Amino acid sequence: MEEAIILESKEQVVAKATELAQGETIPTKSDMDQLKQQFYRFHNQAMQEARKKYIDDGGDPEAYVPEMDPDEETFRQAMQVLRERRADEQLRIEKERADNLEKKLHILERIQQLTTNPEEAGQHFDEYKSLQQQWKETGAVPAERSTELWKNYQLYSEQYYDLLKMGHELRDYDFKKNLELKTALCEKAEALKDVEDVISAFNLLQGYHQEWKEIGPVSREVRESLWQRFKDASTEVNKRHQAHFEALKAKEEENLQKKTALCEKVEAVVAELGEKPKWEELTQAVMDMQAEWREIGFAPQKFNTTIFERFREACNKFFNAKSDYYKNIRESLEENLQKKKALLERAVALKDSVDWNKTADELTELQKQWKEIGAVPKKYSQQLWEEFRQACDTFFQARKAAGADARNEQQQNLQAKKDIIQQLQALAEDGKEVVIDAVKELQQKWNETGHVPFKEKDKIYNAYQEVCDKLYESARSNRMATRAAVRIQRIKEAAGGDSQRLQRAYEQLKAEIKTYENNLGFLSTSSKKGNALVDMLEKKVQALKAELKEMEAKMRAN
Repeated sequence: MEEAIILESKEQVVAKATELAQGETIPTKSDMDQLKQQFYRFHNQAMQEARKKYIDDGGDPEAYVPEMDPDEETFRQAMQVLRERRADEQLRIEKERADNLEKKLHILERIQQLTTNPEEAGQHFDEYKSLQQQWKETGAVPAERSTELWKNYQLYSEQYYDLLKMGHELRDYDFKKNLELKTALCEKAEALKDVEDVISAFNLLQGYHQEWKEIGPVSREVRESLWQRFKDASTEVNKRHQAHFEALKAKEEENLQKKTALCEKVEAVVAELGEKPKWEELTQAVMDMQAEWREIGFAPQKFNTTIFERFREACNKFFNAKSDYYKNIRESLEENLQKKKALLERAVALKDSVDWNKTADELTELQKQWKEIGAVPKKYSQQLWEEFRQACDTFFQARKAAGADARNEQQQNLQAKKDIIQQLQALAEDGKEVVIDAVKELQQKWNETGHVPFKEKDKIYNAYQEVCDKLYESARSNRMATRAAVRIQRIKEAAGGDSQRLQRAYEQLKAEIKTYENNLGFLSTSSKKGNALVDMLEKKVQALKAELKEMEAKMRAN
């Protein structure tokens, strides 16, 4: 048995596989399996270390995609060359065994011929020994013919020795030598029960059987017992070998079931990814399943490649889906980044504007759009937001400062307008005839005074309008009363002492009073302006009635 190939790094494994592929030596299947197990142990360890370093350096675990290992392709190519060479070697061995079969059949045919003539057996002893040597030197034959050939060889050899008429010393010496050799083989075969490696023990036993076949016969007395001893030792080794492979087969079937279950789990993960998978959690789950897969041994040979391809395909689908998802996320993040940069650029352009209302509306809309845009790459997110917020704050703080000055000015304007109202009210309450020029001067001053606080605007304006209406109605009433008195005086002067004319003037005045009283009945008193007009008409009616009494007294005097 060849010594196991134990290497200390992935590079050594690749170098060893390449060396074997370029050399002439054909490694055993066991050696190739060892190389493969060692390579993927180092390969998987390197992948885990690379992922850990990526995460430790601040990378997003969900966005990690394993890099291709160039050593893996080199190793696979070397292993493929070795597999092809092993296949060629197997064909060569099969052809060689077929040729050996033909040679041994010819040897058996000649030995059989030597056993047909007892008288000439001694004469052909040297030829028999030569045939016996040729038999030993001829290599292995196809396994299915080996037992048959060996039995025929033993049969013909024993027949030849039985018929051989030679000296007892020569035959006994040959039997004794063969007995010693076969006894030693029995001891070696019996010692195999203590060899822990069942495969090694079985392979050694096959060599012992080949040696047994090449050794000549022993004396008839011990022939059967010796063979039975060797066969019993062989049976024990063969039973252990068979039990080992039955256990191995059962284990491989169990491994197949475990690997099938892992395939189904990964396929279920892929089928249920949905729109927003929990990539970090699912990735860890898949990697745990990959680690579990590596811990499971081989499945039956006819299924081993198929089940591996199924598992690898499911894992590839998962990691490809993850890669595509994060690719789309990165594209979306980049698109959002460009949008927010455009908003930032516009906000910076507006931050020094003094068109307060329009700019405030536009910046408010930009802030709304900013909130509606999704996330951007983390390394830009905070800085971009700080710059955008600073631009907005710069404008709104400037507007606030400007608004404070405006509010102070508006408060001063409010006080000025209150002073104007007080002056107008003083004119209205004076009781003297209203001086329209003074009112107009105060109104001019009102119009020249700027804005007041918005919440005070209507209140102060209504107070101003009310006192103005009162002043103008009072002035109008005074003018009407003055014109009525003048008109009555004219009527009196025109009437003189004529009683008829005085009577007509009297009737005319009564009609005028009645007209005013009718008008008073139609006026609405629901508004302040209506009240002022009513007051004015009532004063006029009272004045006319006083004049009427005066005329009545005059008429009685005439």
